[in-house]
Amino acid sequence: MTAEPGQSAMAREIAEIPAAAERLLAEQETFDRIAMRIRSAAPRVAVLCGRGSSGHVGVYLRYLFETRVGMLVSAAAPSVMTAYRKRPDMHGALFIVVSQSGHSPDLMVATEVARSLGALTLAIVNDEASPVAAVADLVLAIGAGHEQAVAATKTVVSSMIAGARLLATLTQDGSLLAAVLRLPVRLQQALSCDWSTWGRSLEDAPAAFVTARGYGLATAREIALKLTETLCLPALGYSAAELRHGPRAAITPDTPVLVLRQEDEAAAMVDELIRDLRESGETVFSAGGPHSGLPWIGDDDPICDPVTMLVPAYRAIEQAARRRGLDPDNPPHLGKVTRTL
Repeated sequence: MTAEPGQSAMAREIAEIPAAAERLLAEQETFDRIAMRIRSAAPRVAVLCGRGSSGHVGVYLRYLFETRVGMLVSAAAPSVMTAYRKRPDMHGALFIVVSQSGHSPDLMVATEVARSLGALTLAIVNDEASPVAAVADLVLAIGAGHEQAVAATKTVVSSMIAGARLLATLTQDGSLLAAVLRLPVRLQQALSCDWSTWGRSLEDAPAAFVTARGYGLATAREIALKLTETLCLPALGYSAAELRHGPRAAITPDTPVLVLRQEDEAAAMVDELIRDLRESGETVFSAGGPHSGLPWIGDDDPICDPVTMLVPAYRAIEQAARRRGLDPDNPPHLGKVTRTL
């Protein structure tokens, strides 16, 4: 599926996701080289650094590193090094910075400081010539091409795929590698999944919720961010476990809940949440699993399926924005690079 002439840049960039994934996955030597360097360094901990959508990629990587490598992961707070000018001990750490633009000053400073303090630094960026890439030891360029829309789509998906491909190489996990290599085809198939019933439910909603667990949490948070920035709709992405606590009180039939499910150890708890919300009369849309309420291409690997789910969600959000008369490419008050130090 390709975007039609006259469509938004966001729509065109969503349509480009499968091809971008295929190009990225062809770079076998790059993944092999970076994995070899990480093995040689033998880091004791990973520190992930990113903001917004890049931060969601970091959440995804956290689950991969902790479940598949057994490595403790911490989320970096760039202001510790920029605003507060403190220098935490980074010896023995793998510092991974994720930045779609590669131009965020705070991420550049945090990477420089982490490297000076003894961390092995890896930049996952779209542009290997960007300032963030220039200050890192290792660069994993996703090469997704220019992204015009303020709301990042193809660079987010490509960054997640890069992380999964790197982990498969690092751990020599042939099953995961095979699943990652199936992603370009599955992403293409996912472009045909029509989630417009969910998208239309958002148009008059005062707020919305997105929930998942485990490998799907990053996708839930990413979709919630896209709802907020593209539809100007207050939206929150929660772990399915956290949703049962304080956030549950705010859910009503007027606040749609999108529940994402991958087939793994977290599935039973997510199924229970879906059942409980429906029995309470809430407006629930589910994706994934044998009883997916939204169109779905069928489950594959639980690490890869949450990445694939971004494609129909992005499409539904872009379409909902246009129906509301909003410009999905240029949300109010936002730019492609936020300059924060």
